[in-house]
Amino acid sequence: MTNSPRPRKKAAGRLVRPIARSSAASADFFDFHRRAGSGDRLTVAFMGGSLTWGAGASDPQRTSYRALVARRLEQTYPKAHFSWVDAAIGGSGAQLGSFRLERDVLAFEPDLLFLDFTLNDGTYQISPDTLSAYESIVRRTIIQAGCPVVQMFLASRFDVENGDLHKMLRRKAHQKLSRAYHTGIGDAIVLMQSRYKKGGLNLDVLWPPDRFDTTHPGDAGYVCYADAAWEGLQKAVRHRVVCRAPAKRMFGDTYNNLNRVPIAALEPLRVGWHAASPKIGSLAFDFLMSRWLDSLWVGANFIELDRVKTQPATPAEPLRLNFHGSTVLLFGESTPQSGKYRVVLDGGAGREFDAGKMGRGGGNGHLWEVIAEGLPVGQHTLEIQPLFESPQMPSELRLESICVAGGEARVWCME
Repeated sequence: MTNSPRPRKKAAGRLVRPIARSSAASADFFDFHRRAGSGDRLTVAFMGGSLTWGAGASDPQRTSYRALVARRLEQTYPKAHFSWVDAAIGGSGAQLGSFRLERDVLAFEPDLLFLDFTLNDGTYQISPDTLSAYESIVRRTIIQAGCPVVQMFLASRFDVENGDLHKMLRRKAHQKLSRAYHTGIGDAIVLMQSRYKKGGLNLDVLWPPDRFDTTHPGDAGYVCYADAAWEGLQKAVRHRVVCRAPAKRMFGDTYNNLNRVPIAALEPLRVGWHAASPKIGSLAFDFLMSRWLDSLWVGANFIELDRVKTQPATPAEPLRLNFHGSTVLLFGESTPQSGKYRVVLDGGAGREFDAGKMGRGGGNGHLWEVIAEGLPVGQHTLEIQPLFESPQMPSELRLESICVAGGEARVWCME
């Protein structure tokens, strides 16, 4: 797959406000088909988690479902000039995705979006916040970008072998949303179950027994995902489906307003915090945070002298913030030196989190944490306390942004 095009506008930290229009007639699958056949320049985006990236594939740039769908589009529409946007971060869901949408998808002005997250958010379970976040992605893509959406239902081995469609509550909810918004569906679960029951799939080939898990398939599994994506797209084109957003949201208004607020925009910052760049190096390409973060602020108890040496420094003070909303997330970077931190919400007892749970797995990666959801809509206080065991043990907390949904979706420093 070719590199992503340069985004046409910068959107990180932008407050996403309610949209007055109730539909976007240009989010038309047949129009995409017509323009591709005429040789237009078109941008196709893929958003989701590790299955969208292609974890477990022999070469994610060539054998992931993204790459296979891209190849089919190029073969079907040889006159078209396609650009591809890879907006997949492994281990992430729709809540973080809703705050990434502006920067990582809409900024490229996509003409077609394949959207994952059904499996990562939990195929068999639902929650109001995750459903609202997922709907926000679909709704904003249709209205703001006039872009048709194919919702992807990707399958684990368990889903194919033993999965009960009636118990897949999130799949049902996302199907309901698809009917309301007139999206396409690429249902790999049903496709693979059907082939398996007919004896056409060997699950030990799709998920070899020596693999590290039964979620990420090998190349043969990604072929099935691509088949489902292609069937969903072709059906939507054949039936001339036009995506339209209903006047009323199906899963609540929490993500009607959302805001990704860079730490760098919050003044005054506390002692011990300094600007930094994301690490150039990661556990996997989809975890390379220089791809996903525009800035970083680091609260630490040390100063880096060179690549391996550090010296103790005055420990970073807590960040004390106010926000107006009902859901709050942190987004940043996890490294082997990332430590624990405590979050105190509205003066309560506080909860501890581990910023290094990914970094200590062998390399740098993402830090994203849902601090609270379902709060009463209104003003709240938030204190983020880096925890340092001793001056001799270097520790850091690397944050890019505070992400808030609901209410006014604002963040500001305490007086």
